[in-house]
Amino acid sequence: MVAVVGLGNMGLAMLRRLVAAGRTPRAWDLEEERRAAAAAAGAAVPGGLGGAVGPEVILSLPDAGAVGTVLSAILPVLSKGSVIIDTSTLAPAEARGFAATAEGWGCAYLDAPVSGGPAGAAAGTLAMMIGGDGAALARARPVIDLLAAKVLHIGPSGAGQVAKLVNNLLVATNLVVSAEALRLGAAAGVAPEALLPVINGATGRSAATEVNWPRWILSETFDSGFSAGLMRKDVRLALGLAASVGAPLDATARAAAAWEALRDAVPDEADFNRLAAAVFAPPEA
Repeated sequence: MVAVVGLGNMGLAMLRRLVAAGRTPRAWDLEEERRAAAAAAGAAVPGGLGGAVGPEVILSLPDAGAVGTVLSAILPVLSKGSVIIDTSTLAPAEARGFAATAEGWGCAYLDAPVSGGPAGAAAGTLAMMIGGDGAALARARPVIDLLAAKVLHIGPSGAGQVAKLVNNLLVATNLVVSAEALRLGAAAGVAPEALLPVINGATGRSAATEVNWPRWILSETFDSGFSAGLMRKDVRLALGLAASVGAPLDATARAAAAWEALRDAVPDEADFNRLAAAVFAPPEA
């Protein structure tokens, strides 16, 4: 029986996907309301975190502190050879530390951050970037394949997190620069609705212009399921990684600064796509 710990937007979407695929996962979250939602979805909810175990345990948690707390509770009760699939986004060094800790208990830890959002989790079409032992990945593939259409083994522990941080730094940057470019077009008399088909049919396209702008920004739905606070966290982790390895960032650091500068206009609890809307139409305009 697979277990899912952390039932936010992503964790609950992955759990529902597992149930739809015929599994009955165990589930745990600190919040009673989320545990109730998991039970309503068809999961088995134990009386405490220590019961949320199985041959595979999926983590979907906000930060390294939460991951450490969960591991300290479940590692002593996990069977030898169990695989922890951590979809949280962390610093690579933190992931490597967790892998070493799990190994000491006879378990494997895969850092396996994902891309695709709650909609991708619900559809089983996530991209999963995995760092860790290849044999452990092979044991966990039957579960992982239910959630992810693209399973990319990047390298040893921490490599999955490097890939995720590079990806999300680009996402954060593309949202800022696409908003600036579309703002230029609008100031020159051509609306985003007219520009996006051109951009997306040419070489300027990105996921920001192909997906985010049509689906969430122009529609003003802003319901992607990913918050500005989570993106800010990922951007900070990317900047920290760059500092730790001595990699200079120029253009991406300028875009990263916009995420901090627009905190009042786009608070952490807001959908992350609102940042692009705020760049396109600044609050003071």
